This record gives sequence, C-alpha cells and structure tokens, in this order.
Amino acid sequence: MLLDFTFQNPTRIHFGRTALDKLAEELNNYGRNVLLVYGKNSIKRIGLYDKVIKILSDCGKQVVELAGINSNPRYSQVMEGARLVRENKTDLILAVGGGSVIDCCKGISMAAYCTEDAWQKYWINREPINNPVIPIGTILTMAGTGSEMNSGSVVTNEEKRIKQGVVQPLWIMAPKFSILNPEYTYSVPRLQMASGIFDTFSHLMEQYCSGDDDCTTDYLIEGLMRSLIVSARKAMVNPEDYEARSNIMWCATMGLNRILGVSKSQDWEVHNIEHQLGAFTDCPHGVGLAIISPAYYRLIFRYGLHRFVRFARNIWEVPADFGNDEQTALEGIRRFEMFIHELRMPRTLREIGATEEMLPEIAKTALKAGGYHTVTTDEILQVLKNSF
Repeated sequence: MLLDFTFQNPTRIHFGRTALDKLAEELNNYGRNVLLVYGKNSIKRIGLYDKVIKILSDCGKQVVELAGINSNPRYSQVMEGARLVRENKTDLILAVGGGSVIDCCKGISMAAYCTEDAWQKYWINREPINNPVIPIGTILTMAGTGSEMNSGSVVTNEEKRIKQGVVQPLWIMAPKFSILNPEYTYSVPRLQMASGIFDTFSHLMEQYCSGDDDCTTDYLIEGLMRSLIVSARKAMVNPEDYEARSNIMWCATMGLNRILGVSKSQDWEVHNIEHQLGAFTDCPHGVGLAIISPAYYRLIFRYGLHRFVRFARNIWEVPADFGNDEQTALEGIRRFEMFIHELRMPRTLREIGATEEMLPEIAKTALKAGGYHTVTTDEILQVLKNSF
C-alpha cells in the first residue's frame, strides 16, 4: 500500500429481505417534508411505491413527488427537483430506484440552494460545495452504479450535449442511509440487469488497472471480480436466484464506495469515453461501457503489461505456460470479451444508435485521463472506430 490515503464512508446500509422495515426508523431522524423521487412505472408495478407511501404516511410525512427520471438523468430534471426542494422546504430527499435516480437526487441536493450556475460550478469546474445541501436516503431497485454508497453524481446536460460526473466529499453528499433488498431487482429487464453487472465490473477494472506494487486493494478487487462473474452467470440463467442477486448487489455497492480505490491511482478513461457516448446516443451506461472496453484495453495493455497478465491468470485462469506475456494478456482480454458476450449485450456502437459522424465529436469532447497511459483524442477515436 504505497499511496497514502484517508477513508471514511458515512452511509448506513440496511441489506436483505427485511431491509425496508428500517425505513420508518430512518425517517424519524428528519423533518416532515420529503421529496420522493423515482423513475417511471417499475416501482408501482412491483408494489414498492405503495409500501413506501404507507410508511411515509404512517410517519406523518408530507410528501411531494418527482417522477419520470430518465435512465441517464437530465440536468433539467435536477433543476425541477431543486425548485421543488426550495418551494416545499424539503427536509429529506428519498430516492427510490437505480443509480440514475440516486445521481439525480444528489444533483438536486447540490443545486437547490446554489446561488450560482450549478452546472458550471459543480459539474464543470468541480468546485467544493459551499451552499446548504439536503440529506438523501435511498431504496435501491437496480444494482450497478454503487451510487447508494458514494458521493458521485453523473448527469446529462441535454442542451450542451455533455454527460458529466462530479464527486463530492462522502461526508457531504453520500446518502445518509440506503435500503438494499435484492428482491426489488428481480423485475429489472435482463438487458438492464446485464448492464448493471457490467457497470460494476467496469468500476472494478478501472480501479484495478493502475499501480505496480503488491497492493492489498488489488486482492480485494480480484475477489469481487470472481464473485461477480460466478453470480452473473447464475443470474442470467435464473434472474430470481436470491443468492446470486444479493451477491451482485453487494459487489456493486462495494465496487464504488471508495474502499477499492485506496492506495490506487486508478484509470477512469472507459467511463470518460462512455459518458460522451451516452450524451450523444442516450444508451444504457453499462452497455456503452461493455462495447468500448475490449477495444480500450487492447489499446493500452502493453503500458501495464504486468497487470494484464495478472488479470488473465487470476481472473480468467489463463495458464502460466500459455505463451509470452503479451499473448497471455491478450488471451485474458479475449476471455473478458467472451464474458461480455455471455451477458448478451449489444456488441457494436451501431447497435446503440451511434453513427460514424458522431465519433470524432465524441472523441474530442471526452475527458482525457488514463492510468498506465494517458490517451489522445486520436486514440479515443481509434477505440470508437474499433468498437463500431
């Protein structure tokens, strides 16, 4: 563990079949006015909406609703929520849904009492928060983003055609509590389930693909990767396998609550590229990541060859005598790509509505970072062409 770090995570997790029983206890810690935020019809279809409304009513809460949050939340929705917070003197924002709903709620909390241009201040300039924020609680219905236990908010500004993430200090913007019942994820369509699984895997990859030391964090990441692969295969066969879905849900939460980032320099370039891909196509986040990832890792693997050899051997069980290190690393990436195919997601950018004309602008506007190698605009364009 060669890099110094400070770690704290304030989110209280209630996990399992009876987790919703803890909601009333949590609500008693906040004032009367609650902004309830959710997506479209799924929480009503599975009966969760009625349960939550009853608990809120029994606790004497005054509820205002913001429904219809997109799978890639819009900045206009953030601003609508911010208006509702101010007008109703909201004491708690309760997000019921997946990562998109939770990310939108974090945006609402940041923007509600910001006296400046919140988009420019927080998502572009990434300035620290200096205005009051509203506490957030979550009830998770889709595993993948880890937003239930982190302080990140990814939002699409539809007018500017920019999809951007911002990370604030955990003690300011992380949810105060999150309720995780794997059963609430059963109704998620198979493609969305697979998308969430790969989003989690991508989070693990982007923290793993950095560093040259013998870091304890890397062993934790490898364990989660192996667990995720096993459980994903089971869930693809039986989406109502509770053990598999519970493992996937906890892998997702652990995957991006910052514990796996300690003493790691990290590489978030795949996410940077996908954010702009999503801004242009509105594709499901995990789907975009899955399409881009093999081409990106084939571009950069030689810069961190030792890590990709380890990935091949420890995750995909490529034998030690497979060949030279480059062949071993490439075989690991090939098996990684085969796992993506097992998830039955689209394989090309064409399938999600991207056009050749979009690619140069996506490459130009994507943030440039990387771990073992900082990519150029031309290299991003090549990744996109190889994924097309």
